[in-house]
Amino acid sequence: MTKIFAVSDGTGTTADTVARAALAQFDAQIEVEIRANVRTAEKIHEVVLEAVQTQGLIIHTLVLEDLRREMFNAGRTHNVATIDLLGPLLVRLSETLSTMPRSRPGVFKSFETGYLFRIDALDFTVRHDDGLMRHDLDEADLILIGLSRTAKTPLSIYLAYRGWKVANLPLTPGLPIPSELFEFPKHKVVGLTISPERLFELRVKGSDHPGISPIFYRDPAYIRKEVSYAKEIFDRGKWPLIDMSHKSVEEAASEIMSLVGVEDR
Repeated sequence: MTKIFAVSDGTGTTADTVARAALAQFDAQIEVEIRANVRTAEKIHEVVLEAVQTQGLIIHTLVLEDLRREMFNAGRTHNVATIDLLGPLLVRLSETLSTMPRSRPGVFKSFETGYLFRIDALDFTVRHDDGLMRHDLDEADLILIGLSRTAKTPLSIYLAYRGWKVANLPLTPGLPIPSELFEFPKHKVVGLTISPERLFELRVKGSDHPGISPIFYRDPAYIRKEVSYAKEIFDRGKWPLIDMSHKSVEEAASEIMSLVGVEDR
């Protein structure tokens, strides 16, 4: 045997993954080839003949019962092993749930697409944490801006898991922020506010900030100056604001999505 054919009436990703998971248990170099969108008897016979020529076997996740039966018969006719990964489970679930399956090829693709979309959003968000990589802020779905200790990073990660590419930028008196922020649509940027008293509490408990002297970082007078500076920036940008003084990340995320009119992706 030289090949395993992962056959599907969808993307073939599931069959491919199962094949490779099984092969990982063996010290053998066997090629796995995906045959996707196999939705006709003709396509099934083409794959079976390929398996005959390479002395391979077929594993498949065909949803339609007619195609599964065609695969079984063609394999038996040409002496090719065919392993049905999905059929027995569909039958058992149908009996357990007392209902018939949808029999719609490609349904699982929407889940895969959503999963990959979230991974991409998370990657973008991590790379744009705390002011990193400012050159492509226009690619962000949301930009959070606020003082140190206003939960910018955990909030960004939470939103990324819900499918949004988020960049977050720190506000520090004396350090400029990207001018393009003021040119973006108002719903793209969200300001995170906090009371001076709450910010002082958080900073006393937390670690130092590399961009601010430890002497000033926990100084109440300097903190009031920071909060005043942040208010000036927010007033200038006229962005939606979220008060993070006593909000959980989940509450803030829900409020942000309500303010800017977005839902999970």
